[in-house]
Amino acid sequence: MKAMKQAILLLITVSLIFVSVACSNSTSASEKVVIATNGDEEAITAIENALNEAGYEGKYQLQSLGTSELGGKLMAEGKDIEADLVTMSSYFLESAQQQNDMFTDLTFDTKAIDEHPSFYSPILAITGAIFVNTEVLKENGLKVPESIMELTSPEYKDLVSIPNIADSSTGWLLVQAILTEYGEEEGKEVLEKLIANVGPHLESSGSGPIKKVQAGEVAAGFGLRHQAVKAKEDGAPIDYIDPTEGNFSLTESVAVVKKDDKEKTKLAMEMAETIISNARQELITNYPVALYEGETVDDINKPAHAKQYAEQLTVELLEEHQQLFTKSKQ
Repeated sequence: MKAMKQAILLLITVSLIFVSVACSNSTSASEKVVIATNGDEEAITAIENALNEAGYEGKYQLQSLGTSELGGKLMAEGKDIEADLVTMSSYFLESAQQQNDMFTDLTFDTKAIDEHPSFYSPILAITGAIFVNTEVLKENGLKVPESIMELTSPEYKDLVSIPNIADSSTGWLLVQAILTEYGEEEGKEVLEKLIANVGPHLESSGSGPIKKVQAGEVAAGFGLRHQAVKAKEDGAPIDYIDPTEGNFSLTESVAVVKKDDKEKTKLAMEMAETIISNARQELITNYPVALYEGETVDDINKPAHAKQYAEQLTVELLEEHQQLFTKSKQ
């Protein structure tokens, strides 16, 4: 009987320990800064490396979401979003702030080259370009294209890959280049012919086209310029072309969500500053666009036909262009 009582007491003690640990872990999780990001693998790695090296390991929880998914949450949930810190396409942050007033002003100076709102600062920039598989071009007797328009030629049927603007901001770089150069009426015709040539190679991510081109499944693609530059430097049969329609770029930025928990907001602000100050060295290696004073990039990473947007980027403008793209698929 005594042995049984001891066993019961031991079980109760162990159970209490488990409950205590569970409660402790739960509290710890609730105190972590939640970081929501649309960044790809390289960006996330750079952010984690910077935060961990600065002593924040275990103090944050990172949520990786697609641009459309995270953008939808920002617009629909506003300050009620679970995230305390967000890295996201700058135009989405601006639209979410205008609609929901959900971000607090940054409390640190960033020394960015270009002006930006006080509630965010850029962490990286992506630029669009054409890239080709030189071996596949030769196999199909195709010349190196100099423009997006050339990719609409019949000989490129089922040999082109592009990102879908409905899923990827990289697709917007393509659409912007077409509409800026050709206008909406002719631009829609260009899109229709291009999408017809793409066939089954319409990708849901900005990195999809370069993978198709590297694998030799298609001869040409449109996507992220820096990926093609790196692939060529690594020895792949890849070349990149700055289209005559222009190279457009998009920035992704960091912003701190307005929360009632002042201590967590303070911690989120510290992490935002750490990302800007400590992650840029790694980010600019993977995304070679100078964003801050003192930064430089090699000439190889400077697009030949850099262009500025004709109008301010907004979620509403994106939706208009998405609708145009969808109609061009029909």
